[in-house]
Amino acid sequence: MSRITPALRDKPFVLVQERQARLCLSALNNLAERAGLAPHMALANARAIMPSLTIHPAAPAADGKMLAQLAQWCGRYSPWTSTGTENDPELSLEGAGGAGIWLDATGCAHLFGGEDAMLADMVGRIETLGFTARAAMAETLGGAWAVARFSSNDAWKVILPGETRAALAPLAIAALRLPPATVLALHEVGLRYIGDLLDMPRGPLVARFEKDVRLRLDAALGRTAEPLSPILPKTPLIARLAFAEPIGHRDDIAAATSKLLDSLCATMEKVGQGARRLVLSVYRPDGSAARITIGTARANREPQHLLRLFAEHLDEIDPEFGIDEMTLVAATAEPMTADQSNLQRGATAQSTDSYNAVIDRLTNRLGSRNVRRTHFRESHIPERAAGFIPIGKIHPIQTDQRDTDTPRPLRLLRPAEQVEAVAESTDGPPVLFRWRRVLHHITSYEGPERVAPEWWRSDTENPRDYYRVENETGQRFWLYRNSETSWFLHGVFG
Repeated sequence: MSRITPALRDKPFVLVQERQARLCLSALNNLAERAGLAPHMALANARAIMPSLTIHPAAPAADGKMLAQLAQWCGRYSPWTSTGTENDPELSLEGAGGAGIWLDATGCAHLFGGEDAMLADMVGRIETLGFTARAAMAETLGGAWAVARFSSNDAWKVILPGETRAALAPLAIAALRLPPATVLALHEVGLRYIGDLLDMPRGPLVARFEKDVRLRLDAALGRTAEPLSPILPKTPLIARLAFAEPIGHRDDIAAATSKLLDSLCATMEKVGQGARRLVLSVYRPDGSAARITIGTARANREPQHLLRLFAEHLDEIDPEFGIDEMTLVAATAEPMTADQSNLQRGATAQSTDSYNAVIDRLTNRLGSRNVRRTHFRESHIPERAAGFIPIGKIHPIQTDQRDTDTPRPLRLLRPAEQVEAVAESTDGPPVLFRWRRVLHHITSYEGPERVAPEWWRSDTENPRDYYRVENETGQRFWLYRNSETSWFLHGVFG
């Protein structure tokens, strides 16, 4: 937040998050920490200490995204980086800072002039980005994590081989990455520092605290291996083709596009992705460029199908003095899973493929907003229960109202037409009604069915009582009465 709003750097500022049915501090700046505040402190207690405290709700999802970006940025120091599990809310992090990043720097330090120079450069660059950082390097992941968070206030520290045990001994028990409940249990028996555990027999320790303490201690001392899963670099979904001599014939452009699609679709298959939007760019010798963009209704990586979509637009490219380079980029891609089908690939699967192909061609000819599909909405009011959205749009709220307990008419009148009706009583079924100058005598009915508007709407729309009625000739209608005892015809059954 202080990076976005620099004025907050000069004020006591905290992030607040709900924890166990109460608001607690999840992060704070240096001014708030110097005032005596700490992570996990109740917001009410923090305000009692500092009434002028500036607060803001925490955003764990945005923090995780930023942390992943910072971990990728740290790839300049080591290709083996990870966000790890150090920011797990189950860990006891009081006084241990916020989120962190793991790096396996084996064989990398000499590229920066040594371990101290590497850490100094790393901390300096991270602080330039607007973050406060502390770093440590040790033989083990657990040792480096503990020293960076619980050791002295040095910006960075290097633990030489063989000195891990001595560096861990004066640190608090929480430096072993233990849950708060385990840390509290250790404190109750007088064990507050890692040094208190180093010479203890393992049998009583495991019997009292299970295996968590022993495993964390052995991992920090290097007695057991602790694997690190790195953040895998994102595979660029791009294909490029350069020509020895400029091309200009349409057939040559089509052949090059096909080759680019084969290469890009092979790459997407390896990473389990499918394209939703593809951009074909052609570059001319004079420095100018032209682009064609196509889209698909669902993720796709079939070269022949995508080539047919591009073929309809290749005439829009003016080669002028020729084209010396072409690129194809999957501007929008989504995870793509294999469809389950039988061994004979029946007519259903073929029909689905044909349907998607037709939708893609219509979308690219008419525009994505001009091809629409039906979408059920969260409403029981008939005229609001369904609508149309662009065919390629995925609505965040999915609902399905096809399986209703009561039948709906084949034809719905929009808007409902008011009719003259006579009922047995003010809250009884209709006996006859007049619609479009025709009088209908009702011989049978079903209902009423109470339909109410959405509770979150602010309008004053009243509930409706619907009846399915049949006249003397067998015609069936859908009538409703509102709270003002006015009758409306809303639909006709087939």
